[in-house]
Amino acid sequence: MSLDPLHQFQISEVGSLSLLGLADVAVTNQSLWMLAAIGTVLALFLKGSRSMQMVPNRLQSFVELTYEFVENLIKGTAGREAMAFMPLILSLFLFIAALNLSGMIPGSYTSTSQIAVTASLALSVFLLVWVVGFYKHGIEFLALFCPAGTPVWLMPLVVPLEIISFFARPLTLSIRLMANMVAGHILLKVFASFAIMMVAGWGLAGVVGAVVPTVLLVAISGLEVFVALLQAYIFTVLTCVYLNDALHMH
Repeated sequence: MSLDPLHQFQISEVGSLSLLGLADVAVTNQSLWMLAAIGTVLALFLKGSRSMQMVPNRLQSFVELTYEFVENLIKGTAGREAMAFMPLILSLFLFIAALNLSGMIPGSYTSTSQIAVTASLALSVFLLVWVVGFYKHGIEFLALFCPAGTPVWLMPLVVPLEIISFFARPLTLSIRLMANMVAGHILLKVFASFAIMMVAGWGLAGVVGAVVPTVLLVAISGLEVFVALLQAYIFTVLTCVYLNDALHMH
């Protein structure tokens, strides 16, 4: 086991697939765990919604509560009009939550620690806002950069700030998610390394001394699970907020 806290973020090839003999596609640890996360979510929701009962079992309750949670989030943030995007937003929330949580499994890979993954998700949301905004409002969507009631003399200052703020959205979305996942896992690896080094180097005294970092490791693991769900929630909330701008302007 490597004690390098950054080793866990390295992408490595675990196999390859041949596409009709025309090309070989590399299968990496990142793509493998992404597929595993997607498969797990699909299996849970298909199983939980297949045989709906009046008195739900635990799996059905999980599916219904998750659906209602995201539904209320959309209605409260972007309004009922945004319910047309419910399948997309629910999928986004579940996808990010599954990737974050799967990274807590020993020996797994945290796909959201890669900026390429989080940036792709953020850019997808950004493009969605543009498409919806122009589809619904046409060229008037550009008035988003000029808040109603702004004095004329403040326009040269407010408009550039609004433009910078708007185009910074995918950057902040992607970096926030990636940075939180990376920071949390580095912290876990550091405390785990402390415990291992103390046991390996100090014998019995090291075992006693390893209690403190081990307790901290367990506590941080619980916190990291909370952060994993929280970051999925924050990403989804901000998606709804940006969608609200596209639907209703300021």
